[in-house]
Amino acid sequence: MATDKDFFKDVYDVVRLVPKGRITSYGAIANYLGAKRSSRMVGWAMNAAHSQKPKVPAHRVVNRNGMLTGKHHFASPTLMQELLEKEKIKVKKDVVVDFKKLFWDPALELKID
Repeated sequence: MATDKDFFKDVYDVVRLVPKGRITSYGAIANYLGAKRSSRMVGWAMNAAHSQKPKVPAHRVVNRNGMLTGKHHFASPTLMQELLEKEKIKVKKDVVVDFKKLFWDPALELKID
């Protein structure tokens, strides 16, 4: 049986694959990892991601509606938005603009042919 530590590592491995300028969701990562009902656990992993090496671009993970629900776990309340905006992702009132257009679904993008 996989441990939480293994699950967190798997989450970090997936998040490191999210391209700059794209975003994904906690649920999409959980679904890709075969743990569809574990989006909250993905959130816990993102909360602990700041200490990981190599870096985990946790700012690219938002909720299913494109909201920056994890912003309070960054060094400042605006850092998540600032990091997204550096990648040309617009955010308005804590929600990613053009969320569906920018959404990166690991189940589709990492599909093995």
